[in-house]
Amino acid sequence: MKIRNWIFMLCCLLTMLSGYAQFVNKKIGLNQEEFKNLHIGYSKTTSIVFPYAIKSVDKGSPDVLMQKAKGVENILLVKAAKENFNQTNLTVVTADNRLYVFVLNYDESCPDLNIKADNTAVVSGNILFSMENDNQKKIEQYASLALSKKKKLEGLKRSRFEMKLDVTGIFIHQDILYFRLLLGNNSKINYEIDQLRFFIRDRKKSKRTASQEIEVMPLYTTSASSLIPDKSEVNIVYAVSKFTIPEKKYLTIQLIEKNGGRHIEIDVKNNDLINLDVLNSL
Repeated sequence: MKIRNWIFMLCCLLTMLSGYAQFVNKKIGLNQEEFKNLHIGYSKTTSIVFPYAIKSVDKGSPDVLMQKAKGVENILLVKAAKENFNQTNLTVVTADNRLYVFVLNYDESCPDLNIKADNTAVVSGNILFSMENDNQKKIEQYASLALSKKKKLEGLKRSRFEMKLDVTGIFIHQDILYFRLLLGNNSKINYEIDQLRFFIRDRKKSKRTASQEIEVMPLYTTSASSLIPDKSEVNIVYAVSKFTIPEKKYLTIQLIEKNGGRHIEIDVKNNDLINLDVLNSL
């Protein structure tokens, strides 16, 4: 009789401990049912497409290989570094303040090859970025707004080699400047972009004096395309941190052709930055 009582008490205790563990896991977000399962293989690569740029990635095991796809910011490539690895996890933070968690499982016969990250993999939407990244999503939104504005700027244009570079708008919101450019190709040959640079330099320089150039690095662009097809035009917005142009200097926007010589540039003076079009809050 005593043995039965002990067995009954032991079963009750185990049930309580199991229930408590599930409660704790749920409270701290460790319930695997809430995570998105992903099957990856050794000989095939899995592509995960996120709606916004990837800011941070962490894998739970060295048995998994990962890298961002070349030339883009929102596609993560994942594959197994060894066969039959133990189940592990993948954590990704994106520019729209979201945390994604995936449970990675080995499956060589039928891996997931192309996954679109959606809300089923989101475990948090309240990520606090450092100051340099916390407004990335807003920058993208205001760049799109600048692209759609009907107001056009006149006078800042240059044509050469049947190529056209026009500054059709300069906008500002808080501490970000938005330059809207029109890139035109009137030739019969596609134009492949090698670089589109922003830099501040001296208006005039002596033959004995080196011209100082200060590079202005874009924070975001509305298009990652590097091609301007023949007989076509491309509208694009570049977002940069706000600045002013010192006296006797100007901002140069320079378009350089890859494996070609059809380079073209345009100069923006400080007066051109006085009457900026202010983008209203979204």
